Amino acid sequence: MKIVVIGGTGLIGSKLVQRLRDDDEEVVAASPLTGVNSVTGEGLDEAMAGASVVVDVANSPVFDDDGVLGFFRASGRNLIEAEKKAGVRHHVVLSIVGTERLQGSGYMRAKMEQENIVRTSGIPFTIVHSTQFFEFMGGIADSGMQGGRIHLSPAMMQPISSEDVADALAEVALGRPANTTVEIAGPDTASVFDVVTAYMRKSNDTREVVVDNHATYFGAVLEHMSLVPGEAARLGPTRFRTWLETVEPRN
Repeated sequence: MKIVVIGGTGLIGSKLVQRLRDDDEEVVAASPLTGVNSVTGEGLDEAMAGASVVVDVANSPVFDDDGVLGFFRASGRNLIEAEKKAGVRHHVVLSIVGTERLQGSGYMRAKMEQENIVRTSGIPFTIVHSTQFFEFMGGIADSGMQGGRIHLSPAMMQPISSEDVADALAEVALGRPANTTVEIAGPDTASVFDVVTAYMRKSNDTREVVVDNHATYFGAVLEHMSLVPGEAARLGPTRFRTWLETVEPRN
């Protein structure tokens, strides 16, 4: 079976490609680095030829509201058009737990647009909602910088290892289309403040951190459980504290 991974050279995509190849699947790691651009359409038809499954884990290179919306809209439409030509039978897209609850964020609105393109495409699909990756805790810290201090929400989160995300996506890609949304998350729940602060301390980031009920999460104000999945979520085995032991302190 031929599987095309859009964003196949990135953090999640490269891990997913390796897992699928280990299962002896024919895999195309599609990204601008390999001559496939889902926004311009370059190389898409060639990459899709003979494919049964497409897994879209690509992320926008820009994050302003108009730029990110333009990316996911153009990429989503081009992928569906190319997939219909190729007769693709399963479209898997990686999205975010809480997307529908965080529409105050331009990024989340763009992800919702992407999801809607998939839902209305006519191609059998599975939308995988993941919680935030362990590896992005530093980015959350940076995004919370205000006036020389990092403001973090006390809302709860349930982050997941990128390795566990790749495992879950491989299983979905090799399975039947769910034609709905499935959720994946890590095994432990803690506050955004506690998780990000623990990461900062381990990496020797000494910036001052404050808990702030009004702190935004990539532009959206969080309710207490905005980032937490439902009870049916698939839970990865990797605990945050275990992963944290592998983080190298900054000099």
